[in-house]
Amino acid sequence: MVLLHVKRGDESQFLLQAPGSTELEELTVQVTRVYNARLKVQRVCSEMEELAEHGIFLPPNMQGLTDDQIEELKLRDEWGEKCVPSGGSVFKKDDIGRRNGQAPNEKMKEVLKKTIEEARAIISKKQVEAGVCVTMEMVKDALDQLRGAVMIVYPMGLPPYDPIRMEFENKEDLSGTQAGLNVIEESEAQLWWAAKELRRTKKLSDYVGKNEKTKIIAKIQQRGQGAPAREPIISSAEQKQLMLYYHRRQEELKTLFASGSVLYSHDRCCLGRNGRSVFSPCESGVRRAA
Repeated sequence: MVLLHVKRGDESQFLLQAPGSTELEELTVQVTRVYNARLKVQRVCSEMEELAEHGIFLPPNMQGLTDDQIEELKLRDEWGEKCVPSGGSVFKKDDIGRRNGQAPNEKMKEVLKKTIEEARAIISKKQVEAGVCVTMEMVKDALDQLRGAVMIVYPMGLPPYDPIRMEFENKEDLSGTQAGLNVIEESEAQLWWAAKELRRTKKLSDYVGKNEKTKIIAKIQQRGQGAPAREPIISSAEQKQLMLYYHRRQEELKTLFASGSVLYSHDRCCLGRNGRSVFSPCESGVRRAA
């Protein structure tokens, strides 16, 4: 199985395995579905945090209004009267004016927060560091856990306009939002590797060869955005370690020079690929004091 480290731009997303014989049409769709599903989990988690703190969504015609304005317009939150959290509610006003302020009690709030934490762990980018591949089944499991927690806390369900319910029913409207810009349509998705577009008409093995132990960094992006930036020769973490090594070595030689153990004959300054100077004492130009 070929191991794909999927990125969006320079940001790691997840690991995914696929046979080299996989059609790139199928693989591109698979990667895009996992990518978009992870975004859905993130959006649901964010909204559930607000649910735990401030209760359900207000009707669209009541959002952003003050209590006086609501009373003056004689507006009524009918769903708020039906959708009461298990064990009763605790009032905590939503300063943004999006939610009704009837938050779950501490016990139910903990149910939501614990489930959010578990779901985020499943889709976390730390899974890349741990070498864990993320599958569509894992992401669906995270969504099912979140759905189950909401049903426990709100057995009567959520209003049809609540973004959490809309996400669960795949009716979310992300138009005009930053979240919407992050989503990539399956038909518009492209995979790139080594500055080459992995064309859907070919197989994965046409690009990476027949070695099933190959690991590649595949970048996903929207069609029409051009080739993504190449991967750096060394990672930022490796670059930091290299800079730290040279700094420590420089300090060691300074200490030896100050103690009279060594004498400098000359220094050398090297320029890295990013144009930054790396001061590296030329050790061949260091001789011991007589």
